[in-house]
Amino acid sequence: MKVTRQAITAVLIAKNAATDLPDCLESIAWVDEIVLLDSGSDDDTVAIAESFGAKVFVSEDWPGFGSQRQRAQSYASNDWIFMIDVDERVTPALRASIESLLTQPNADKVYCFDRVSDFFGRFIRTSGWYPDWVERLYRKDKFSYNDAPVHERVVCESAQKVKLAGELLHFTTGSYNDFMQKSLRYASDWSEQRYARGKRTTLGGVFVRSLGTFLIKYILRRGFMEGRHGVLLAGVSAVYTFNKYGSLWVLQQRGLPRESE
Repeated sequence: MKVTRQAITAVLIAKNAATDLPDCLESIAWVDEIVLLDSGSDDDTVAIAESFGAKVFVSEDWPGFGSQRQRAQSYASNDWIFMIDVDERVTPALRASIESLLTQPNADKVYCFDRVSDFFGRFIRTSGWYPDWVERLYRKDKFSYNDAPVHERVVCESAQKVKLAGELLHFTTGSYNDFMQKSLRYASDWSEQRYARGKRTTLGGVFVRSLGTFLIKYILRRGFMEGRHGVLLAGVSAVYTFNKYGSLWVLQQRGLPRESE
C-alpha cells in the first residue's frame, strides 16, 4: 500500500539568480509546489523558475530578508513550508528524511537539518561554519520568519526543534568579488539595524573585534585544519567584522551634533 504524505511548498526569494537557480530547482523538483518571489531581476531568473513549473511573483521594493520571506510564504498553497535559498541544494539523503517525515509530521514542531557550506571549492567543517543547523521546515499557520533585514530566523523559540538526517549543500561563494560585495551589504544592514537599537562601539573596539574574529575562527574553531582555505576564511571573517563595526562607528559620527552646535 502506498504511503501518503503531506503536501509541501518550497519557497524561495531571488534576484538575478540565473546562475544558481537551475541546480537549486533541480534538487527540489520532487516537492508539490515551488513558489519564487522575485525582487526585480533583469536576468533570466523568472524564465528559469517558470520553466521548472514554479509559481513566480514579483515585488520590486525591498523590505529586508525577513519581511521578504514572509511575503513569499504567503503565496504558498500548502500547509507545509520548506524555505530554501537559491544557492542551496538538497541532497538525496535530506530529501529522503523530509519525505519520510511528511508521512507523519507534527504541526507544533519545527524541523531542522545541517547545512554544509562551500568556500571557494572546499566544504568547510570547522571555523564555526559547521555544524550549521538551520530551521527550514514548518507549518505556515504556526510559524514564520521575523522582520530582521538580515540574518533573519524563523520565530519558533517555544517550539520543539527536530533535526533530520541529511545535509543541505550551501554554495555561498561564486567569484571573490561577488562574495565580498554581498558581505559588505550584510555588514551595512547589520550596522543600521544595531544602531537603531542603540548599539555603539569605539574605533579601538572595531580593531579589537576584527582581530578577535580572526583568532577565534583560525585557532579556537580549528580553521587551521582547512589549510589555505582556513586562512582565507578567517581573514574574510575578520574583514566582515571590521565592516560591521566600522560602519556602526561611522553611523555614530553622523548621528553626533556638529561641534559648532
